Amino acid sequence: MTRERDTAMESLETRVADHYAVDRIVDVIRTALERAGVDPEAPTPDDLKPVDEFHTGGQEATDELLNQLDITKDTRVLDIGCGIGGTARHVAARAGCHVTGVDLTPDYVTAAKTLSTLVGLDGLTTFKTGSALDLPVPDKAFDLVLMFHVGMNIDDKKGLFAEVARVLAPGGTFALFDVMRLSDAPLNFPFPWAETSGFSFVDPPEMYREAAAKAGLGQLEERNRLDFALDFFNRVFARMEKAGGPPPLGIHLLMGGTAKEKLQNYVTHISAGDIAPVEMIFRAPN
Repeated sequence: MTRERDTAMESLETRVADHYAVDRIVDVIRTALERAGVDPEAPTPDDLKPVDEFHTGGQEATDELLNQLDITKDTRVLDIGCGIGGTARHVAARAGCHVTGVDLTPDYVTAAKTLSTLVGLDGLTTFKTGSALDLPVPDKAFDLVLMFHVGMNIDDKKGLFAEVARVLAPGGTFALFDVMRLSDAPLNFPFPWAETSGFSFVDPPEMYREAAAKAGLGQLEERNRLDFALDFFNRVFARMEKAGGPPPLGIHLLMGGTAKEKLQNYVTHISAGDIAPVEMIFRAPN
């Protein structure tokens, strides 16, 4: 039974990794930078911001969560589902601390390393390919674990929280920002995180709370960001309408040819109150 479960999980994770894979993503980003008037051989971390934080609200949402946390240059940080490394680089540059990123998609990890070197943050960042359910890092190795828009691809929330609890140092913090279920209405695919329902696991907040409690993590904060998300997308769509289309550099580069449909479905369901991005912060026992 265990072998069958492991095989099923590996198959699911392969589908998730394939969903996010983008052929020659660094070259695509370099071309977009050039179109945006940026030297593709010497971008700054800020130049990459439109594309490298693949979650609702981008850096604005990242900072909204980080502002609630105590992060110093000595804080050991892990970013689960790091994508192409944008959040990890942002935290490293902001606090001067070292950040380790783990992602399921090898293409993303390769891109994260390349882009970090390109902007001079390779000394403060490390990236590894791996699963959130089997993190390739030691026990009790991190003071802070971050996770932005990852849980929607993970069915086993209890396994996820157990793994986070394993890698957190005593008194460590787990801060996440995930899209969660607010109603039982059927969802119309595709979404940015899944083309079909086969690897989409958008769960209600109580499932996260239950998984955290079972893992021994105490909840400190929770905030529904539905209104923030709607305001953010209204601003994005207004800029696009004024410009006559999307900018050269943006998260649409990570979503392929169905980017417009994915975002439309997402915003439609947020507007209906079916789903919303939610912040949660947990603390490991001392």
